[in-house]
Amino acid sequence: MDLSQHAAVVNCEAYRDGRKIAHFDIDKVGDFLDDPACFVWIGLAGPDTAAMQALQAAFGLHELAVEDAEGAHERPKLEEYGDTLFMVLHTASLDGDAIVYGETHVFLGCRFIITVRHGPSAGYAKLR
Repeated sequence: MDLSQHAAVVNCEAYRDGRKIAHFDIDKVGDFLDDPACFVWIGLAGPDTAAMQALQAAFGLHELAVEDAEGAHERPKLEEYGDTLFMVLHTASLDGDAIVYGETHVFLGCRFIITVRHGPSAGYAKLR
């Protein structure tokens, strides 16, 4: 998977037994997916079509969910595609005195989570 040229990749982390074991470059995700004891979290912000297609190929994501995650303006929802859940969540945060809204699209499999942010967001470093 060649996502290394995409600015959309924000963070890639690997976990084993509930503990973070590595922060890695996106092109190394296969190293961790080959280990059945690893769980990976890939975070993206505003990815383009090529980035989403690369993730679709690497993780076997459903084409309709990938299409939804490429852009914003989806309604909140939860859908099941085989062994993967796809969620669209609306977010809100403060920008000075104004409330700004964004979206996070989430792909959740048994050994991975992929978050795709659109619009304003505080990020998920603390959550990870």
